[in-house]
Amino acid sequence: MENESRPHIVMLPWLAMGHLIPFLELSKCLAQKGFQISFISTPRNIERLPKIPPNISSLINLVKIPMPQVDNLPEYAEATIDLPVNKVPYLKKAFDGLEAPLASFLENSVTSWIIYDFSAHWMPAIANKLGVPCAFFSLTNAATVAWTGPPSILMGITEDPRQTMEDLLAVPKWITFPSNIVFRLHEVLRLINSVKETVADVSEGYRFGASAQGSDVVFIRSCTEFEPDYLRLMEEEIYQKPVVPVGLLPPSVKERSDDNGEEWEDISKWLDKQKQESVAYVAIGTEAALTQEELTELALGLELSELPFFWVIRKSPGLAGDDWLSLPDGFEERIKGRGFICKGWAPQVRILAHASIGGFLTHCGWNSIIEALGLGIVLILLPFLADQGLNARILEGRKIGLEIPRDAQDGSFTKGDVATSLRMIMVDEEGEPFRTNAKEMKGIFGDKELQDAYIDNLVQYLHDYKLKEIQE
Repeated sequence: MENESRPHIVMLPWLAMGHLIPFLELSKCLAQKGFQISFISTPRNIERLPKIPPNISSLINLVKIPMPQVDNLPEYAEATIDLPVNKVPYLKKAFDGLEAPLASFLENSVTSWIIYDFSAHWMPAIANKLGVPCAFFSLTNAATVAWTGPPSILMGITEDPRQTMEDLLAVPKWITFPSNIVFRLHEVLRLINSVKETVADVSEGYRFGASAQGSDVVFIRSCTEFEPDYLRLMEEEIYQKPVVPVGLLPPSVKERSDDNGEEWEDISKWLDKQKQESVAYVAIGTEAALTQEELTELALGLELSELPFFWVIRKSPGLAGDDWLSLPDGFEERIKGRGFICKGWAPQVRILAHASIGGFLTHCGWNSIIEALGLGIVLILLPFLADQGLNARILEGRKIGLEIPRDAQDGSFTKGDVATSLRMIMVDEEGEPFRTNAKEMKGIFGDKELQDAYIDNLVQYLHDYKLKEIQE
């Protein structure tokens, strides 16, 4: 199964593309350092992964474990991208069914480390039984993790001091330095509704808390140059155990350049015709499902901005068959030549790297933020889910992104606010500090030597920990 002369790491990501890809990026980094990797997921998700570079393909074993069948979960559904939001709890229940086959796989492997995601709350018990060190890998930044609080609160062992709506809209008391990391009212209301939909045996909070609490160490996709105070708070106060930043794992444009073919040819021809830094790239991620009203306001806002734009529209997981949300009547004709509409998947990293892109209207997922700031691109912020709102506060607080105004109660936005925000950030004089600050972020997010140093530090930690175990 694995080369016993090499240290063997088992990787277990959650069933979402925004988790599978960073886990694979870390797997590739560790394989390049000589580790043997077993990357475990379900068959359909394994098939979705990008190709592994030939020089390390022999070191990464893609292990397919069949998806357990669960009532109310469609047979084809193996990732969050396959489902509307209200069905995701059933996916978590199915994921828990991987516990037994995972334990069997590990019992028959010589494993040096297990690195797992938030949803595998049962993994620390398996690792402890087998005497294998395990690391919880947090794919969100330290600021958003800090907001969630200590594991004891998440697991219900100690009472959460946030009991009122006012508490939930304030900075948590355990963040003891100045901070703007807060949720908006409409985001809290959405979170409360999502918590009610738990159908698995454990809540989302318990999963996260138990995964962190049971680990020997917490790895996190972040770096001290970006958020030193929050990383220190995580280690010393919130988790009270080693917290090791692994760097930002920025994607390689070159690695993603050979899988687009004719699609990229059409896209690049259009981008090549646009002026430098003039195009707004618009993409709301794979998880958020826009309502018809939201899509309409966004479309009309792009039109009203009078800026050239490249808009990736993904099909809502809640829609069946060939159904798509409708663009406004006459919209495509009116924006012809100025706007490029891409329905479905698009090569985001390659598009962002094109010289014509001047701004990114984003849902504020950490993956997309890393990709954009690694290229110095300023952000227009339209968060929808979970930690995205907290990410938006971080970016706006640092003046590297501007949030589109929303109604406090229902989160709605208008075409006028979309257009005004886009123009302010991309062309108006008052947006210049934002554009300058975003370019400066490239010195952190896009610094390959800096990010490689974090991987070197992680490798040293993995080796030193095992050496210490042997000596003891």
